[in-house]
Amino acid sequence: MNHRWLFFLLSIFPVVDLSASQPASSPSARPDIVVIMADDMGWSDIGCFGGEIKTPNLDQLASNGVRLRQFYNTARCCPTRASLLTGLYAHQAGVGHMVYDGGSSGYRGELSPTTATIAEHLSAAGYRTYMSGKWHVTHNLGKAKQRIEPKKRTNWPIDRGFQHFFGTIHGGGSYYDPVSLTRGEQYLPAPEGDYHYTDAISEEAAKFIEQNASHSKAAPMFMYVAYTAPHWPLHARPADIERVKGRYRDGWDAMREARLKRQRDIGLIDEEWDLSPRDSRIKNWQETPEHPWQERRMEVYAAQVEQLDRGIGRIVAALKAQGRLENTLLLFLADNGGCAEEITSGWKSLTIPEKTRDGRDVKNGNNPKMLPGPEVTYQSYGLPWANASNTPFLLYKHHVHEGGISSPLIAHWPAGLEGRGVIHDGPGHVIDLVSTCLDAAGAAPITELDGIAMQPIEGVSLLPILSGESATERPIFWEHEGNRAVRLGKWKLVARHNRPWQLFDMVADRTELHDLSEQKAQLVEALESSYQQWAQRALVKPWPLNR
Repeated sequence: MNHRWLFFLLSIFPVVDLSASQPASSPSARPDIVVIMADDMGWSDIGCFGGEIKTPNLDQLASNGVRLRQFYNTARCCPTRASLLTGLYAHQAGVGHMVYDGGSSGYRGELSPTTATIAEHLSAAGYRTYMSGKWHVTHNLGKAKQRIEPKKRTNWPIDRGFQHFFGTIHGGGSYYDPVSLTRGEQYLPAPEGDYHYTDAISEEAAKFIEQNASHSKAAPMFMYVAYTAPHWPLHARPADIERVKGRYRDGWDAMREARLKRQRDIGLIDEEWDLSPRDSRIKNWQETPEHPWQERRMEVYAAQVEQLDRGIGRIVAALKAQGRLENTLLLFLADNGGCAEEITSGWKSLTIPEKTRDGRDVKNGNNPKMLPGPEVTYQSYGLPWANASNTPFLLYKHHVHEGGISSPLIAHWPAGLEGRGVIHDGPGHVIDLVSTCLDAAGAAPITELDGIAMQPIEGVSLLPILSGESATERPIFWEHEGNRAVRLGKWKLVARHNRPWQLFDMVADRTELHDLSEQKAQLVEALESSYQQWAQRALVKPWPLNR
């Protein structure tokens, strides 16, 4: 019998306690674990990280929990998901770029057979496992637009430790008619009626909580909720857009300044950190044409974030209704920084439909003559608003400067974490979440599956940091599309593709405005050597890949 299938069978029958040899106490004492991730959301978008977007549910979790102000993702959706699931750097997990085969083991666009997912680890420890939302770590899709599954399925959630799954196998797309919408192992037909994918993800997650409680209140649960919001396209209901109408009338410069002030007031930003300059490609707001369209772009984006927050409120309410909230470790993060991608009318993608569900033409492209929001549109909020989303940092998704890799992290676990409303420094990285969850569960990692030795987890548990302890100094690495960085202690060595290294002091200058590479040449040399050794070990290849 396949070992992955064996773990599934054992985990759904509570008479068998696979955790008996683990350091955990009894199953009832172990926490439920819920990991929630937003898609393409900037560091400062939510209220408790300085944003004007109304996120009362996330703010409440932060006020009753812990925030890390130095938590990092991988700068892109697929790699972050691979790292979150495996506790490895994305290249080690097989997803060094996106979901295509790039011709080497670090870039297969599939989770490697030498990796175990967090669901596989926890199901082996007696947890029941659920997922609602975006998977996006496989190119094994069959004919997704025709809703035909592949003849030989690999690396779907059901194959990788999740006992129950609802969501999309591929990446972002229409919120009204998502590509590759799936329940369990089968594609679903086109949704009907007043459908919005963000609400569906939230509803299914809440149902999973109820389902788990009805199965057995003693068995712990792990659930991964991966929203596509607020990733483009800009799709929101008219009533939700109306709630934010007029909020962005003063433009992006005023928005950045207001966010910076709030961040300083709540202690997220040190007073000595300067605001990064507006991107040179962005005009002053007063000089920008098409104000109504520009405002509308950010209004729809904000409406999407607020809808996500309401969904998280539903999940929290479901946990509370089952009496499980106090002993649930709930973690919230984003997969990368704000997305500066501008959609043109010539864009072609699996995620861009040609027709709406009722047969109307979909008009893709950031055209000021077309207001975003409805099902017939396919637009993004683009460079100017992404610049504001990442306040106070430089650059965006794809890049490994702070604007691309900084994520808000909220940890809520009343029974397990001391402190309410506190902010800790970190740093932490998305590779740390597997170790953090296993630590909370009192579970050991799987070392072998199907006769294959699993790669050892690279991340460390964040529970000590979340409890207020100082982080143990260790190097943390990034590479995406030739953009590269290494962080050690307060020092960060970083470079854009084909550009020289820069060195920044993250204590004095986290907005990366004062390059110290010339003054500290020996440190640059040492950090670069560390990066090169890691890159070779982690299966990183020169960019662009030879495909």
